[in-house]
Order: sequence, then C-alpha cells, then structure tokens
Amino acid sequence: MPRHHLLRGALALVALLAAHEGARAAQGVRDDRPSLTAKRLAEAPIIDGDVLGEELWLDVDFGTGFQQVEPFEGQPASERTEVRIAFDDANLYLAVICFDRDASSLAISDSRRDAMLQNEDSFRVVLDTYGDRQNGFVFGTNIAGIQYDGQFTNQGRGGGSSRGGGSGGGANLDWDTSWTVRTSSGDFGWSAEMAIPFRSLRYGSDRAVWGLNFERNIRRKNETAFWAHLGRQHDVFRVSEAGHLVGVEPPRQRNLQLTPYVLSTGRENVDGSADDSEVGMDLKYSVTPSLTLDVTVNTDFAQVEADDQQINLDRFSLFFPEKRPFFLENSGLFRVGGRSSFRGGTELFFSRRIGLSGGVPVPILGGARLSGRAGGFNVGFLNMQTDDLGDIHGNNFTVARVGREYRNRSRAGVLVVNREGTGSLAPDGDYNRTFAVDGQIGIGQFTDVSGWAARTETPGLTGRDHGFGLDGGYSSPFWRWRLGYAEVGEDFNPEVGFLSRSGYRQFNGYARRRFRPAGEGRVKEFGPRVFYDGFWNFDGYQETQRYSVGGEVEFRSGAQISLSAGGRYEGLLEPFTLAGIVHVPAGEYDDHGFFLFGNTNRGRAVSLFVRVQGGGFFGGDQLVLDPWLSIRLGDYLTSELSWSYNDIDLPMGAFKTHLGSLRVTYAFSTSLLLQALIQYNDLTHSVNTNVRFSWLNEANRGLFVVYNEISEFGVLGLDTPDRSLAVKFNRTFDVFR
Repeated sequence: MPRHHLLRGALALVALLAAHEGARAAQGVRDDRPSLTAKRLAEAPIIDGDVLGEELWLDVDFGTGFQQVEPFEGQPASERTEVRIAFDDANLYLAVICFDRDASSLAISDSRRDAMLQNEDSFRVVLDTYGDRQNGFVFGTNIAGIQYDGQFTNQGRGGGSSRGGGSGGGANLDWDTSWTVRTSSGDFGWSAEMAIPFRSLRYGSDRAVWGLNFERNIRRKNETAFWAHLGRQHDVFRVSEAGHLVGVEPPRQRNLQLTPYVLSTGRENVDGSADDSEVGMDLKYSVTPSLTLDVTVNTDFAQVEADDQQINLDRFSLFFPEKRPFFLENSGLFRVGGRSSFRGGTELFFSRRIGLSGGVPVPILGGARLSGRAGGFNVGFLNMQTDDLGDIHGNNFTVARVGREYRNRSRAGVLVVNREGTGSLAPDGDYNRTFAVDGQIGIGQFTDVSGWAARTETPGLTGRDHGFGLDGGYSSPFWRWRLGYAEVGEDFNPEVGFLSRSGYRQFNGYARRRFRPAGEGRVKEFGPRVFYDGFWNFDGYQETQRYSVGGEVEFRSGAQISLSAGGRYEGLLEPFTLAGIVHVPAGEYDDHGFFLFGNTNRGRAVSLFVRVQGGGFFGGDQLVLDPWLSIRLGDYLTSELSWSYNDIDLPMGAFKTHLGSLRVTYAFSTSLLLQALIQYNDLTHSVNTNVRFSWLNEANRGLFVVYNEISEFGVLGLDTPDRSLAVKFNRTFDVFR
C-alpha cells in the first residue's frame, strides 16, 4: 500500500465527511438540549463547600430537572439537584447542592483521587470546551471532597475509564490538573464548590458555547440521573447529546508552569547495593488557550504505581496500559487502530514503547509534545530521545497527528510515527515508520462506522506491510451490536505501537438484546447475547475461533450474574510452549466450555466478584477461578484482594498456576495517602511488593516515598531480594500567576 494511496484515502475520507456534514446542516438538526448561563462575578466565592451559606450564589442561574437513567429511565430524579456556574478572570466556578431527604444514609466509599464515583453518592460534570461534541474534560467529587478529573476523546469510546486504566484513548482518568474542591453536608443533603482555573483547561474561541452535562449518583437507591437526559446505553461522556453552557468569557491568558523534581534512590540486590540521585524538569506553556507545549528533561517516573501482573496462557502478547504522567495528557489524540475482543488488537502508537525495553526502564533524556487545537484541527506532535543503556542503544521517537471532528460523531485524521536508532551502538539504517489514516461517520443517533488503514516501513521487511480495519455498530436502549473486519500483513511492523499478532484476516461481532421488566421488581434488566471472533492467515487457514451464546441478569440491588457457553478452536501451524511449562505441538484443537461471572452490589462496604471458566483447552481441560473481594472501612481504608487460579490438564502435561494480589489504601486525608500492592506469582516464584506514601499538593504532585521489593521463593529463594527505596519531590510553579 504505497503512501500516495494512503493520502488519497485520507482525502477521500475527509471529502466524504464534509459531504455528510453539509447534508446534516442542510437538513437542520433539532436541538432541545437544556441550557445554563454562567455569570461573571465581581468577587471570587469562598471555596468551602457551603453553597447555602454564600449569598452571591443566589443571583446565579441554576440548572435542575435531572432525569433518571437508572433505575427508572426517563423518570424525574428522586432527589432535587441544583447546579450553578460562574466565572471571573482566573477561574470557572461550580456550585452544586445535592438535596437528600435521608441525609443520614449518604454513602462515602473512597478518598483516593480519581476513585470510581459510581459506588457512592457523587457528582460529575463534563465540559466540552471546544464545542465539537466529541472531546472534553470531566471533574467530579464525593462527600469526602476527593478530586476526580480526566480527559476524554471520541466521547469516551476506545478506552477504559477506571482509575489505573492508563492511556489508550477513551476516558483517561490518569490525567491530573490543578483545581480546588470543597464539600459540606447537613440535614439538607450535601453540597460542593469547585474552582477550576482557566489555565487548567484548553478551549477555543473566547465566547463559544460549551457542551455541558451533570451526573448525580444516589448510592442507596442505585440511582443515576443526568441534567441533559441520556439513554441508558450511554454514560456522561456522551457529549453529542449534552446541554449548553453559555456566557463564559475565558481570558486570553499566559500560562507557563515549571515542575522541577529531585529524586534519591537506593537499591540492594544480589549484585550489591547502589545509591543515586537525579534532578529533572517539566515545563508546560500555553501557546494559545487551545494549544499546549510540554517539555521534559531527564524524565523519571519513580512515583508511578507498579503494573498488575498477568499470566499468559496463550501464544500472543499481553497488553499493559500506560501509567506515566507525561504521556497521559491528550493521549487519546494520538490513538489510531483497533482493540479487538480477543487480543487481536492493533495500536499504531503505544507510548510504553518509549523508555521501556522488555520491561526494563531505559533513561529518557528529554522530549517535547505540542498538542491541542489549531485552526479547527486537532494537532499533536511528540518527540522523545532515549539514552544508551548497556547494549541497548538510544532512540529518537517522533509522532505527528492531525485530525478533525465533524457533526454527529464524525471525524477524520492522519498519523505518522518514526523511530530512529541513535548513538554509536545503533546500526546503520535502524529505523521504523508507520503511516496511517482513520475516521468515523455517525449515522443518526445510534449507528456509527469507523475505520483505519496503515502501512509500515522496516528495513528487511517488504511485502505485506499493510494493515486496516473497518467496523460498524448500533447502540440503542434495547439493542447493541457491532461487526468488524481487520487485516494485518505478515510484514506489518509498527514497532512504536502494540501488535499482539500479525499475518491475519479477522472477522468479529457481537449482538445483545436488553429487556426491562415493568414495575419495581427485583430484576432491573436481562437479555441474551451472542459473540464471534475468528482469525485466518493469508492462505485461508483458520488459526483462532471463539464463539459463545449466553445471557445476563442485573438486579436492582446492583448485583449481576452472567452465563455463557461456546467454543474455542486453535489451529497451530507451529508448536509453542504454554506458560513456559508444557510443549503444545502443532495441530488443530477444537474445544468447548462455559463462562460464568457474578458480583454483589459494589456500592456496599463488602462486595464480591467471581469469575469461573471451565471446559476444553488445547485438547485437554482447564478450570479457572477468579474471586475478587473488596472491603472498605468508611472513606479512609480500601482493600482489594484477588486470586487467579488455573488448573490445566493437557495430554502433553498438567500444571496449576496461582496469581494473588492485595491492594490496600489508607487515606489520612484526600492528599495524604499510604498505598500498598503485594503480588504473588507461583510461575515466577516471586512476591512483588510496592508501597507508596504520597503527600500531594496539587495536580497529583508533591512528596513520594516508594519502596519496591521482589522476593523469590523455592529454590530461588536463596538469592538476596531485589529491594529499592526512592524519595521524590516535585512541585509546580506558575511563572505568570
């Protein structure tokens, strides 16, 4: 696929979207979304959470009239909510009063920043500051006054929104910025005040209409309500159906932030002990209110939480999300590709390839990122330089991205990725390049079609160096289905991306029907679903197939149960070693089995999730047990205990695996946290411990003390454990503040 063909494809896609846009404009679009007017304040409010006690809020327009999406879709919210928005030259202010006739039953479950707010009484606001109906920011809090913030692209599609999910598009809650929130509670319910500096936002023209929506959760009723009503198949990131915020006059500000850090580390292992210290700097400059330059020098991520371990019981690559702060802002802007339902995913740019080699950190000398919006286009440019490490040579990474949004959830874009070997250790002609186009067309309210096409350039790899994917879906309150086709050549090699497998043609799809019984019985929703995923090589030989038929039931209590049965086929042209233990010969393996999972109400102080899988596996049998227990004590102590057990019995051999994890967080306050993650893995004969103490000031920066230990047991237990202690301090200084 020559580059000029990709360019022609990009131009054709843009032309098609432009025609689609013109047709939409000619037809006229009915807009019955609610509107809220922001008021300019002569004096700043006192941010203490006491909305009822501050008279200046009485003269500010307020939004109310929330409607339920759960449990009784379309019904008025059971409790009244009032939200007011104001601003001055420095900040956007928000005040919310969550009235509650049973204030003694308000639930608090977590004091960690970006904790999942669905399991407690909480409030969230989304701001589409460009007015493009696809991208924006989210801020939220609970009664404890935690800070919950994030960015989202493509209305939150394509990435997980849970804390720790890392980057990868969709909703990115690992992005943190500087803002203030305080809460107050009483017989009336609870209230919150937020002050969000304009310098912490990115926005377009001075007097644009912003997209706006609010979400309130009332935990004891399992109730979720929105200000601008959404169907139950959507979440708060669905800004194409958000309301309007008018009257905001954001300033044409100057913004320059410097964030220096100092780091001291000590390490002890079988090779001895060593101490080290480092300094570095991050810089953030607002070129325009919508375009930001980030620069990093001598980058280090000692404070980042350890990865969750995984056991690979297949022959394909595992995916670990990005968690490093510098790569998280606007990360969704750079995402192109498709993540399939079964490890057939392709991400053409995956930032974990920078500064990591085989899980070993490689020093990052520095880099810069320019991202945001210019001239109506979304633009992103990233350049990073890594240093030599032993026999690993340095590399220069460059990524360029240009895209544009159109009405009704439509978009188009181009991506270029380049890796170039640097330094005396790099061989001549050591480079890798990726060229790609992608886009999406929204059809009506429920349907969309999206696709991507790419090729790579790698010395020594010529032939099938292309990849592309096309999928379409429908999502209504009653039906959800999606069909997709993807093709990746044997020589397609996006080295600065994620590619779990190559040389395949893939077809996948699923369909789901939802039923909601009338009345107020115990069952809230139930319905059947079907799923299929298949891979073939370019000779027409089927290598993988998954299919299942099942259903699930969701109760009004918050509990769920799901059961499905299906088949798994593997056609192995070459043998492989399963989990490094059992040699699986080439051949065809056609197996069948079942899958069961269920959970209790996750909003309670104690909740349980269980997954059970059993049946055939590479000509033998497999039993999987995955229990997960969550225990919370008030809003200060949260703990999660999980265990993954596999019992594999094959004609070629048998073995069992255990992977356990204990995660504990003690919150002295919303800014003073002690967190521990202990992981046990009997395949690697190790216990990994990660303990982090953090004393935060703003934007998740401050003092971090991190202890890591890898202890080996069994025969390997005679070795000295690998221990390290890191102390890091960073702080942001606003030069123009």
